[in-house]
Formats: sequence, C-alpha cells, structure tokens
Amino acid sequence: MTTTAETMPYAEAIAAFEPVLGLETHVELGTASKMFCSCPTAFGADPNTQVCPVCLGLPGSMPVVNRMGVESTIRMGLALNCSIAEWCRFARKNYFYPDMPKDYQISQYDEPLCFDGWLDVTVETDDGPRAFRVEIERVHMEEDTGKLTHAGGATGRIHGADYSLVDYNRAGIPLIEIVTKPIVGTGELAPLVARAYVTELRDLMRSLGVSDVRMEEGSLRCDVNVSLNRAGDDWGTRSETKNVNSLRSVERAVRSEIERQAAVLSSGGRVIQETRHFHEDTGRSTPGRSKEQAEDYRYFPEPDLVPVAPSREWVEELRGTLPELPSAKRARLRAEWGISDHDFQTLVNGGALELVEATIAEGVDPAAARKWWTGELARIANDREIELADVPVSPGQIKHIQRLIEDGSLTDKLARQVIEGIIAGEGDVDDVVAGRGLAVVSDDSALLAAIDQALVDQPDVAEKIRGGKVQAAGAIVGAVMKATRGQADAAKVRALLFERLGVSE
Repeated sequence: MTTTAETMPYAEAIAAFEPVLGLETHVELGTASKMFCSCPTAFGADPNTQVCPVCLGLPGSMPVVNRMGVESTIRMGLALNCSIAEWCRFARKNYFYPDMPKDYQISQYDEPLCFDGWLDVTVETDDGPRAFRVEIERVHMEEDTGKLTHAGGATGRIHGADYSLVDYNRAGIPLIEIVTKPIVGTGELAPLVARAYVTELRDLMRSLGVSDVRMEEGSLRCDVNVSLNRAGDDWGTRSETKNVNSLRSVERAVRSEIERQAAVLSSGGRVIQETRHFHEDTGRSTPGRSKEQAEDYRYFPEPDLVPVAPSREWVEELRGTLPELPSAKRARLRAEWGISDHDFQTLVNGGALELVEATIAEGVDPAAARKWWTGELARIANDREIELADVPVSPGQIKHIQRLIEDGSLTDKLARQVIEGIIAGEGDVDDVVAGRGLAVVSDDSALLAAIDQALVDQPDVAEKIRGGKVQAAGAIVGAVMKATRGQADAAKVRALLFERLGVSE
C-alpha cells in the first residue's frame, strides 16, 4: 500500500487520467417537526433541548412518519424528473456510533421513494456554455444524525481529542439523500460540473421551498466521490470526501482529489477506498476511515413503520404544485433582460443571478445591477474567498448607491468607497457617505476655482488646448480630481474647463 501527500499539477493529471464523479447530496427538509416525532427543528437551539423519547431511541417509543416530509420528497423527485414508487418502505441501517442513540438510523435501502431521474447543468468554457446531463440514481428519505463535537484536540477530529460532546437536536430531522449515477465524460471540467450540479440542486430545492439549503448551517451537505482511470481501462478505486459544505469547496474537493489520486497512480501506488475529510484552509483532504471491505449495515425493514404507498392521484396533485423551475426561470429572465447566453451563464456560474434579480426588483436598471454584482462585488468575494451571496451588501443598498450615482451625488469611484465602508461595518449608505465625506463636489464655483488653480500650475496646458490638442485637458481634469479627493464629476470638470477657455471639443 502506497500513500503520498504529493499532488500532480491538474493539467497533467487530466492529460493522463479520466475522472469519474459521484455526488451524494443530503438536504435537510424545512419541516416544522422531525421526521418521526413532533420535536421542533429550529436551528441554533441550546444542545439537547429539542429531543424526546422517539428521537432519543428510548425503549417503547414509536415513530410516526411526517406526511410533509414524504410530500416534500415526492415534489423533489418530480422536479428531478424521477419516477415515484407506488410502494416503498423504510429500513433500519444498523451501526454503532454515538450520533444515533438507538444504534440504527431509519432510512431507505433497496426501495427508495424516487428513482431514475436527471438534472441538466451548464458550465462555461472557452468555447461557450456546455451542457451536461447528470443522471439521478435515487432520492430517498431518512433521518439526520446528532452532532458530535470533539474537544481538546488540535484538529477538531475524534483522533487526539480529550473528550466528545453530543447534541441530539439534529437527530431525527428529515434528511433527503440525492444520489447520482456515475458522472463520466467531464474531463477537465469535472470540478466545474460538480459545482454546477450542487448549485443547480440548491437553487431547485430553494425554488420548491422544501429547504433553506444553507450549506453553512449543514442543511445542504455533499459527499464527493472521485475515481480515476486511464483511457480504455475499467473505472478506478474511488474515494469519498465527506460533508463538503460550500459550493466553492465542492469544486476544490474534486480538483484536489484528482491531483492527489493522479500522483498516487503515476508513482505506482494504489488508491485506497476510504472516506476523506476536506480542509477549507488548505484546500486538501486527509484520510478518514478505510472502506476497503464492504460495510454490512445489516439493513432490514423497519418493523415500526407502515410502507409508504402514494396514490397516483396524490402524485399528480403534487406535480401541479411545482413552481417555475430554475431552468425555465433563467430562460425567461434571459429573454426579459436581453443579454447573451454567455453573459447570462456568467451570472449563473458566479452565483450572481438571484442577487441581480433581487436588485432589479428593487428598481435598478438590469445593466447597472449586473455591473455591480459581476464587477466590484464579485472582486471582493474573490479576494475574501467567500461566496458572492456572503458579501455583506444588500440589493437595497446597491439601489441606494445607484440612485446617488444617477442624481450626481456619487461617482463610480466614490460608490466603490461606499461599498468598502459598508463591508467595514461603518453603517448604511448614507452613514458611510457622511462619515467619509464622499459626496460629489458639484458646486460650479468650487470646481472653477480648482480649474483656475490647475491652469495657473500648468500654464502651457491652456495654450495646447486652444491650439487644438484637446487631449491635454486630461492633465487639468486629473489635477482637479486630485484637489477634490476624487469627489468631482470628471465629465463636468472637463465641460467647465472648455467653457472657461472658450473652446469646444
């Protein structure tokens, strides 16, 4: 067995190997109560305050299926183009681990509620947008587990910890697992396809209203499976990077695992079938537990729950409740905004679509809304290595800033300083403008005084302009902008300068 911490450059890895992906995504449903009991599901409650005999697995307690959980799962399956089972049942997945006090998890095994679906995703390439169809193996219902906190160690993992704490508030929350079939043929685009799929899935769940899909709170988590093989060979051994909790990290986890496995295989080593833990700080993963031998969870039908047999009439009724799905909505918005497929896909891939839509809904011109979210705000998100939606600036604040630009109170440059102040916690738009003294100098007399001083300092410029060299005006405009600390409107300064000199452009 060979292990190595070395990686191969991505381009070399892709040139030598073909990646195969598999994505297992867990979605916590936004129901008011847990899957098999009436305990509340609100996030952030004090540890072990949202529990009862059922979700604690106490002797004699009996589970009851949450109808809303079943309904939400069917709607998810329909939106993912799945077939809906006419009869299925729950199973007990037996294992010993303290996150489930009854030592088994109620799940579905060989009889999922939804199966054989697909979801189309698009990624941007140098040759334009490229579509991929990700096939769905199954969508099944289960209950979430409790949360373990390992204290006293350096890594937050159980190895090396002094002790562990268990919070069972999350145990029993409705959890839907969406499992893809192997995703092949992605080549160098594999990381982007993985991110695009989870992004599309998140947007779909949000549009259905079945989950808040907040990855930072764990209500959407992704297990990333990756294997490599040389062209024409059988698929390689896969690794499973567990609980990746951001879109950016899904992309990074795929890329880093391709680089790692390629290095192992190229050096004559063997990829170990194992779980891995992704580290946000390094963008790399470390081994978890080996899965060299197939685990026997000793599944058997859950004896305390009746089978689920949704009628065809109910399924069709639920189909009629589906909202406009993200793909259809994007097509409509693209037509309404009148932008190219390339520009629209840039919005989608950059996580800016919903933000631009919300900004336009505030009354901002579509072009201006796109400019801010794909320009300055995207730059800030990239510099901070965060998602665009996590930049602490709202569509309403962009509306306010844009209005100040349009009425001449701010320039684009000053507006960027306002955004900087908002992010720094200096208050809302007006607070930052006042606190930093950012209002545009619009008084003609003040601007003319600055122009006159600049002409005195650079006496040859006036003659050059009068002689037809209008480009020389840039020196005076620049001097005025410097004198006003960038708070003058450059176009207005230029117009006043030519008026002062009695010439026209």
